[in-house]
Amino acid sequence: MLLSRLARVSQEVAAASARSRKVELLAELFRDAEPDDAPVVIPYLAGRLPQGRIGVGRRTLSRPVAPAGRPTLTVRAVDARLGRLAEVSGPGSQAARALLVGELLGAATEEEQRFLLGLLTGEVRQGALDAVAVEGLARATGAPPAGVRRAVMLAGSLQTVAGALLADGPEALERFRLTVGRPVLPMLAHSASSVAEAVEKLGAAAVEEKLDGIRVQVHRDGDTVRVHTRTLDDITDRLPEVAAAARALPGERFILDGEVVSFDERLRPRTFQETAGRVGSRSDVATAARDLPVAAVFFDALSVDGRELLDLPFAERHAELARLVPQAMRVRGTRVSGPGDVPAAEDFLADTLARGHEGVVVKGLGAPYSAGRRGAAWLKVKPVHTLNLVVLAAEWGHGRRTGRLSNLHLGARTAEGGFVMLGKTFKGMTDAMLTWQTDRLRELAVDTGGGDANAYVVTVRPELVVEIAYDGLQRSTRYPAGVTLRFARVVRYRGDKRPDEADTVESLLAAHPGLLP
Repeated sequence: MLLSRLARVSQEVAAASARSRKVELLAELFRDAEPDDAPVVIPYLAGRLPQGRIGVGRRTLSRPVAPAGRPTLTVRAVDARLGRLAEVSGPGSQAARALLVGELLGAATEEEQRFLLGLLTGEVRQGALDAVAVEGLARATGAPPAGVRRAVMLAGSLQTVAGALLADGPEALERFRLTVGRPVLPMLAHSASSVAEAVEKLGAAAVEEKLDGIRVQVHRDGDTVRVHTRTLDDITDRLPEVAAAARALPGERFILDGEVVSFDERLRPRTFQETAGRVGSRSDVATAARDLPVAAVFFDALSVDGRELLDLPFAERHAELARLVPQAMRVRGTRVSGPGDVPAAEDFLADTLARGHEGVVVKGLGAPYSAGRRGAAWLKVKPVHTLNLVVLAAEWGHGRRTGRLSNLHLGARTAEGGFVMLGKTFKGMTDAMLTWQTDRLRELAVDTGGGDANAYVVTVRPELVVEIAYDGLQRSTRYPAGVTLRFARVVRYRGDKRPDEADTVESLLAAHPGLLP
């Protein structure tokens, strides 16, 4: 498949407002795709690179390259080139990457260049594209949508299922079954603004602690234990204590869903950054396990003793979990019968926050396990932190945001009266906001890179205050304050506030005492 076809469909899908139109566009694309195209086409449509990070920065991508006159690039050829880019390392790697990027962009038409730049910078954003792609794939191949969804759930990969369906048709769905040793995508939760809202929607429910750790799925088959992340990466060798704990359980064959967390000497959770650093460590695992041990805390059972539990109500799955896993290794929770029990649920949330956790997940007792989806029967509730910060600079966008200032550099006030950068975000912006902020930031610009209108970063006078929502802080050596915001997104611009009314670094750190640098 030519990249030009994929780029055009991506743009049309982004512009389409009706879900039915998106599905039809993707169905037409899949009808023309070869089975070997699927592992590339699907992640590209969703704005992902199969290789993950490939070490190409925006500055490299900002260098203009004359486009090709006609489309010749195929999606698989582009994937192969990006694979070579990802392998570049060592002395001279920056120049080598720049050369490979230049060759790739030089082989692309203007439309293809826009798509590639958006893909490489992470700005090809299609929302819940995977769910729409499932419907498009079903329509293209004549397979039942529910069957495709279940196959994706059990395979843990839309690409794998797409390749099989494009090659062999609907009969391929029979291959995908829940198997111990083969991870599946986890069930995820939607958000609710309050416990009361969640209980009102779900009725009888479990209210459980929401742990700020690393999601894991643990498979045991006899003495063989495998531990996988929510992205299905195998991290067994990094977590020997988790594997040992799974082997100590009475069952011989099971699949459990849970979270890996590190606790301090007071049994309070350490920061997400500390846990993630431990889980990510591949060298001298024995020393890492001694210095920063982690514990698995389970909250669901997908299979026990060869019996598949996915379609059972949560209450029955939890009973199987309780039979297999001791209370000390299960997430804390309480049960509510409905809206009349909201005060008890709110008390549990308050207690959970006091224990250092980030919130709760409210789970409908009658709901099955919707692997790989944000099931409406799981609703997470956690406090939303907001700050009023000042825009210090902005970066020109790519892809759909070409020609508009997108990625904001966010600053907090210092005690001395200046501003210090806390991080960046391009999330939460509507098209109208992007248009407005581009015009306004141009008015405030003090440095556009030597007068070049297409400069990578536009520095502005610190006059514009923006309200930012964020999930927490983490330590960072990249920023002067020693911390950065986690999952920052724009709420609104605050025209009613002056820069000297923005939040200070000191007040931010005081609100998160566990992260004082």
